[in-house]
Amino acid sequence: MSFFNLYRHNFARFAVAVPEVRVADPDFNAGQVLSLLAEAAQQKVVLALFPELGLSAYSCDDLFHQQALLDASLAALQKVLEGSRELPVIGVVGLPLQVGTLLYNTAAVFYRGRLLGVGVKTYLPSYREFYELRQFTPGDVATQESIDLCGQSGVPFGNRLLFQPRQQPLLTFFAEICEDLWTPVPPSSHAALAGASVLLNLSASNITTGKAEYRRELVSNQSARCMAAYLFSAAGYGESTTDLAWDGHGMIYENGSRVAETRRFLYGPQLAVGDIDLDRIAQDRMRTNSFGQSVAAHRDRVQGYRRVLFDIELPLSGPLRLNRPYERFPYVPSDPATRDERCLEIHEIQVQGLAKRMRSVRTDKVVIGISGGLDSTQALIVCARAMDVMGLPRSNILAYTMPGFATSERTLNQSRRLMAAVGCTANEIDIRPSCLQMLRDIGHPFAQGEALYDVTFENVQAGERTSHLFRLANVYNAPVVGTSDLSEMALGWSTYGVGDHMAHYHVNASVPKTLVQYLVRYVARTNALGKDVSVVLEDVLATPISPELVPGRSEREPGQSSEAVVGPYELQDFNLYYVLRFGYLPTKLAFLAWNVWSDRDRGEWPDMPGDEHREYSIGEIKKWLGVFLRRFFQLSQYKRSAMPNGPKVGSGGSLSPRSDYRAPSDSEATAWLAQVTLVPDQEDAAGPS
Repeated sequence: MSFFNLYRHNFARFAVAVPEVRVADPDFNAGQVLSLLAEAAQQKVVLALFPELGLSAYSCDDLFHQQALLDASLAALQKVLEGSRELPVIGVVGLPLQVGTLLYNTAAVFYRGRLLGVGVKTYLPSYREFYELRQFTPGDVATQESIDLCGQSGVPFGNRLLFQPRQQPLLTFFAEICEDLWTPVPPSSHAALAGASVLLNLSASNITTGKAEYRRELVSNQSARCMAAYLFSAAGYGESTTDLAWDGHGMIYENGSRVAETRRFLYGPQLAVGDIDLDRIAQDRMRTNSFGQSVAAHRDRVQGYRRVLFDIELPLSGPLRLNRPYERFPYVPSDPATRDERCLEIHEIQVQGLAKRMRSVRTDKVVIGISGGLDSTQALIVCARAMDVMGLPRSNILAYTMPGFATSERTLNQSRRLMAAVGCTANEIDIRPSCLQMLRDIGHPFAQGEALYDVTFENVQAGERTSHLFRLANVYNAPVVGTSDLSEMALGWSTYGVGDHMAHYHVNASVPKTLVQYLVRYVARTNALGKDVSVVLEDVLATPISPELVPGRSEREPGQSSEAVVGPYELQDFNLYYVLRFGYLPTKLAFLAWNVWSDRDRGEWPDMPGDEHREYSIGEIKKWLGVFLRRFFQLSQYKRSAMPNGPKVGSGGSLSPRSDYRAPSDSEATAWLAQVTLVPDQEDAAGPS
């Protein structure tokens, strides 16, 4: 089993197939199914879904009452079963099936020549262009729980069948058929409550203007509402165009997000392949406890579903990369069409939070420390917009830059220019005298001339800055606006208490570093605060991230790099998102990061500040993941347990102990770090090395 194989980490690859069909020619249609099934096997697909009544074609109308067509459809199913014996892919095909004296619209589920079960369509449309009740019987009428079919006895039959492979129980699936999805309560809703994580829809679905987008909305909403994957395969080229047309619309969605889609109106067969994250589905259902409450509320219906267990061979040997896109920057708005709108929305959330806090404490001023770096710049932008929306002058922002022993000429200059450009009341306080007094009081060697730059030396400076700000808050009856961010909170990269950890209100509390960079870039690009401000913002964006607490070799550049200690923020924000949002195993997180970050040419890069298009090897990913997990789970929770108020910004979560995240301050990271040891140190085609 290769570490670099997607199935090793509870992903599974699915396909929606749209074959070319001939109306009332089941033998030809069976050949098309086998051809696409073989293609799916080559791509290491675990399950391939075909359209409704695909073996006969959907548009046969009253030909469904001809015994010749029904018998030929059974022969076509037999051909598919025999041809699939050497193909390790679960297939789901549609056919008309006579059981006793009744005719059903069915979905045959098979694997390597064995029929696993036959699902039945529950709701039959008989309106507008549809006349299915003329030919078929609804699934609820079926009384037999098993049938004999194609020489196989005891085949499970009915419209409440769940299929579960023993080798991957998270991949429990259910098949409904076309109209079932269009009803107020689709059968898949109850199937999801009964345990199905993957929902299938064999559809015909003729095309009319605007219908494709409506289908997408239906599939997206059902997958989101059920917290499931949803596969949809509609009939394509070859169906009868006597009165209708067909676009071959296939889709794969996961929890409301599109993973893959076919090309519509293709004059031939096609396969759309997508990888589904089964862990994400399980995690979302576990965390959203209203899902479990819904199971209890619909217990009578849910208990009627039967589970069909079977064995499969998963393609676990050898590396197998993900072929679905994952965002390198999960906190950054990725869609160019809506990116500016999202950035504006984030600003509005931050501004509303600060404006409400100002009104609640009966003040028209704020106090803020300006370092010339990213976080304080973003916080100052929020302060400026808050003053604007409240109808107050920006001079009510009492801004202070406080150079210390390690402040670089570059950041000090940027602080001065930024305060002037924004129009706040700019102040400058040299904290070195007060820091020296503190160092003398505690007997630190630096006060006697020794160049000892230890953590005490660093934190005296951070503490003095915050102490000054809080006393200024007393003087002016104005709250201190915090300037740290979510990434620093996660990594514990802040001075506890009287330091950058503390404030009266923390506008960046749930904004990670990569998003701070983008928000500043957005303001600069749009000139939202004026061109003079934008010029300074571009310089801030190009400045290396540093706490500037240890003197550098020159006064121009900082002597410290935050990322050299805590890791690259772009990688640590990636880790934070998937740990906080989904609780992934470290091994899965490393595999996911390897897929996203090991090849700079894979996928799109957003317009990130200082974008170097970096890439990381599995060894680097392992190293920084270990740093993240130790700092997040073992070292930093006590700081988060006492963090100031601040607004939640995104679905990636916050670390507020009053909101998204509650954890003990004295826990260990042993379980997570043990998982990191299972991550290989280097890439190897044969697997872990």
